[in-house]
Amino acid sequence: MSTVTEYAKTAPTRAEVDALAGVTVVEFGTDWCGYCKGAQPTIEKALAQHPGTRHMKIEDGPGRPLGRSFRVKLWPTLIFMRDGAEIARVVRPTEVAQIEDAFAALSAA
Repeated sequence: MSTVTEYAKTAPTRAEVDALAGVTVVEFGTDWCGYCKGAQPTIEKALAQHPGTRHMKIEDGPGRPLGRSFRVKLWPTLIFMRDGAEIARVVRPTEVAQIEDAFAALSAA
């Protein structure tokens, strides 16, 4: 299960995210978002099947440059990256299978 329960109020720069080695899932949302709260059990269940995956929960909103650089429109949005490159994304997941499909895309890349 994820050890990070709240969205980080401060975010790394896009350059820092792009420089991350390996597999990273960047999750954009807010602590007060109903969709975000509702998706947490699904996200946590899916991520539990992929130990060692870096999971970053970043608070998003107007004027937040990292979310804007990824063109995030709805929350939660999960960006699946390998070595700093976006491979897949899932917006408002409701089923573990949606997240598993994104992990499969990472494996195929």
